[in-house]
Amino acid sequence: MTTTALPSETALRRLATTDSTPTTSTDISPIDSPRSSPSSTSLSSMASEDAAPAKQLRETPELVDSYGNKFEIPDYTIGDIHKAIPKHCFERSAATGLYYVARDMLALATTFYFTNRFLTAENVPSTPLRAALWAAYTFVQGCFGTGLWVMAHECGHQSFSPSKVLNDTVGWVCHSLLLVPYFSWKISHGKHHKATGHMERDMVFVPKTREEFSSRVGRFAHELHELTEETPLATAFHLLYQQLGGWPAYLLTNVTGHNKHGGQRNGRGEGYKNGLTGGVNHFNPRSPLYDAKDSHLIVLSDLGLAIVGTILFTIGKNFGWSNLLVWYFIPYLWVNHWLVAITFLQHTDPSLPHYSPTSWTYTRGAAATIDREFGFIGRQLMHGIVETHVLHHYVSTIPFYHADEATEAIKGVMGKHYRSDTKGGPLGFIRSLYTNLRRCQWVETLPGMEGENAGVFFFRNRNGMLLPPKVIAASS
Repeated sequence: MTTTALPSETALRRLATTDSTPTTSTDISPIDSPRSSPSSTSLSSMASEDAAPAKQLRETPELVDSYGNKFEIPDYTIGDIHKAIPKHCFERSAATGLYYVARDMLALATTFYFTNRFLTAENVPSTPLRAALWAAYTFVQGCFGTGLWVMAHECGHQSFSPSKVLNDTVGWVCHSLLLVPYFSWKISHGKHHKATGHMERDMVFVPKTREEFSSRVGRFAHELHELTEETPLATAFHLLYQQLGGWPAYLLTNVTGHNKHGGQRNGRGEGYKNGLTGGVNHFNPRSPLYDAKDSHLIVLSDLGLAIVGTILFTIGKNFGWSNLLVWYFIPYLWVNHWLVAITFLQHTDPSLPHYSPTSWTYTRGAAATIDREFGFIGRQLMHGIVETHVLHHYVSTIPFYHADEATEAIKGVMGKHYRSDTKGGPLGFIRSLYTNLRRCQWVETLPGMEGENAGVFFFRNRNGMLLPPKVIAASS
């Protein structure tokens, strides 16, 4: 797939390759709910001082992304996207889907058999070498396991086959084997697709506002520009927690998801808050993430986890807990790592906007994603989930084996709104985890914006990278 790599980071002298165009679109997805009421916490209402004179701001306000590149809101429609995609790209094949699931499971089983059979003290007497080879085993199994995870993800989007029963059966089995509550995650993930880039309704990696970030670091919003740079060690610890604990924390506490549950129908979300004791999780049938009609599906998801948990307990009891740790749980952590890394980098980048409720539409939100490149691992083992995510957000029912062709087709419609960062290939992908964690710490609007532009948020940071945050006048 041909991609348009972002230029190298040279502060504000980057080429404008990640722009978007004028703001006339008001379309939303046919499956989406109406827009919610305007946000009462829009940062555009805060008094601010900017280095440029106020008169100049009023005369020449320009919406720019975090790199300083001019940004314009997309003006095409979801209908334009659908029309550009060849019809055969929408075709789903149960046989093809089952082949890839069988391939991934065979890869997992074969790797386990040969490693367990031959990687023994008798065959490899050197303990350090044997430990290194078993570590390699956990990495490889983590890649294969992530591929199986992606196939279950296809099932959840109904892109696996034309049969809903087959999709949900295969998805439930595959995700349960990876300790993922299939239906629970499928429902919340569907809501993410319906509200991507929405500051109050998105379900995944919703960025902190300026006020939220300042509260977390114990400073006033107007003092953020005075904070000293975050140390590399602090960033490394944050990254370690995110990559190892981010996925369980999301399932258990809805961390990185929105925290506005009071609007749930039938009052189901009243009093619920993200956190361990807030009742917002993927295992409780009464969680505000779901409607009452979904309760039996949440129970079925929990049943799948209980069955697999029982099997794992039996294996650990009979074959040893240290063996179970190496055979299953370390590869499981690798799967979690790749899942969080992929999702974080799909939705977190200095070129990506987020929108207030009054400025958001389905088409704009779907464009607020970015494709990256992870080489052989991404394209072959993980079924292209890294490389074709923009297309996936526009039409999630297209199977992964048609995604490259469909991506090329929609580039003609999206034009400069299509974003990809392929610089450095797989190593660039890994490096972006660290750099984007430092560059993308909270979002805020730009001073002087009016109309829909006043509801567009971009990332800022305390590390002196890219555009500096606004200097907010302290209240007297």
